[in-house]
Amino acid sequence: MIRIMDYSTVPESEIFSRSSSSKDVSAPVAAIIADVRSRGDEALKQYTLRFDGVEILSIEVPRSEIEAAAKAVDKTFLEVLEKAADNIRTYHSRQVRKGFEIKQADGVVLGQKIIPVSVAGIYVPGGTAAYPSTVLMDTIPAKLAGVGQVVMVSPPGKNGKIGTDVLAAAYVAGVDRVFNVGGAQAIAALAYGTQTIPKADKIVGPGNIFVAEAKKQVSSEVGIDMIAGPSEILIISDGLSSPQVVAADMLSQAEHDRNASAVLITTSSDLAEKVASELEKQLSVLPREEIARDSIQTNGKIIIASSIEQAIEISDRIAPEHLELCVDNPFDYLDRIRNAGSVFLGRNCPEALGDYMAGPNHTLPTSGTARFSSPLSVDDFVKKYQYTYYTDKALSGIADDIAFFARREGLEAHARSALVRKEVS
Repeated sequence: MIRIMDYSTVPESEIFSRSSSSKDVSAPVAAIIADVRSRGDEALKQYTLRFDGVEILSIEVPRSEIEAAAKAVDKTFLEVLEKAADNIRTYHSRQVRKGFEIKQADGVVLGQKIIPVSVAGIYVPGGTAAYPSTVLMDTIPAKLAGVGQVVMVSPPGKNGKIGTDVLAAAYVAGVDRVFNVGGAQAIAALAYGTQTIPKADKIVGPGNIFVAEAKKQVSSEVGIDMIAGPSEILIISDGLSSPQVVAADMLSQAEHDRNASAVLITTSSDLAEKVASELEKQLSVLPREEIARDSIQTNGKIIIASSIEQAIEISDRIAPEHLELCVDNPFDYLDRIRNAGSVFLGRNCPEALGDYMAGPNHTLPTSGTARFSSPLSVDDFVKKYQYTYYTDKALSGIADDIAFFARREGLEAHARSALVRKEVS
């Protein structure tokens, strides 16, 4: 049974406790990374046999196989993929930015260039759960950013191949190359390159604890999007929401894994009791009941707040990955929200809408990092450099100020580098 707690009486340590995995996999992951860095493709094949139980003859998936997958999936699924891709593309195209240039009267030119990374590596989970939606969400922003080459890695199934649905999504999204390898070893391959897999400038995408640890360990060598933690949903509701709907939305995250968290903050004790009862009913018919039940019992919470405003304050402290604001007139509260990965407004926006079809990204900050992090976007696949141009006259006019500032910091060579040009001109 899920816990119901009154915010005014329950200790904050219980309200704000957070799910996390205590398992330390840093040592084995470090060993895998070092091995892949040393032996490349040979190590990838051996780890795939060891961890996935399959022997792969070719690390790269032939283009013909990707194209065949798009033809093999049923027409309805392909149409849904294309519709989702269009929505994602429409939303993320508004994120594309251009640089700027400032030309001043004295001939000074200042500017900023925004350029895409050359190679983006997309990690897509596989095995028991395959996520074609992740392919779309991670690839399309990279393509819109102008990335030269988008490469995808994903672990093979028991037949030694990546699932047809995932390959079809790769075709729709425009992935350039696909590789039949997953786990920490795939992250190492993207970070350092192998004989087959090119070295990436940025690695994005969710994964298990080994993938997350690998991304963390290579983050000094290659850009990463984030260290993803367990899935989270937080629902804020008054007493007018359907208990069946609220429970269903909570379970949509609880079924991900045992460490996922589903939280309801409501002003209605009656709704709290009804949702708790409804969770039990719906759990009994879920295919992933065991996983979802563990999540609800261990990490699930229903918190009673005195007002919607207080509920938002509590939510901001939790900084959830997904926030559903299930109230009438949700836009009245939107500006109050500061910390959330993705916000779903009103009573008709299940989190699953964002996972698949709406268009905003579903790769989101977790574990409270929404306090300082953002959803995956076009910005994740670009870098910036700035440039400065001064005429002789313009530099002469400011050289003394440069020298004064530099000497204030005790850096005489800095000062002289500005003044010497006046002396030799």
